Amino acid sequence: MLAGTMPRTAEVSNWSAAWIGLDAMLAAGLTGTGLLLRKGDPRVAPVAAATAALLVMDAWFDVTTSAGTGGQGLALLLAAGAELPLAVACAVVAARRTA
Repeated sequence: MLAGTMPRTAEVSNWSAAWIGLDAMLAAGLTGTGLLLRKGDPRVAPVAAATAALLVMDAWFDVTTSAGTGGQGLALLLAAGAELPLAVACAVVAARRTA
């Protein structure tokens, strides 16, 4: 139902602020995960889990918003070569630290 009722295009205000905010959250999550992991801090698990989710979300939106453009190849390359592997690494850290 939702897919059938959504507009095919949309004008978005504050587009750059949304992407900059997401990138800032990713940077904070990756930095926090690394620092907490280095210290052996058990709080690393939720930070790593949240960072994994943000990375998957970023890959999804990069690929879907670039569909049909010249940037789609780069978006797919970054998703497959960086964002999704980092998400898996963060998920593994989260899983191992909660067990």
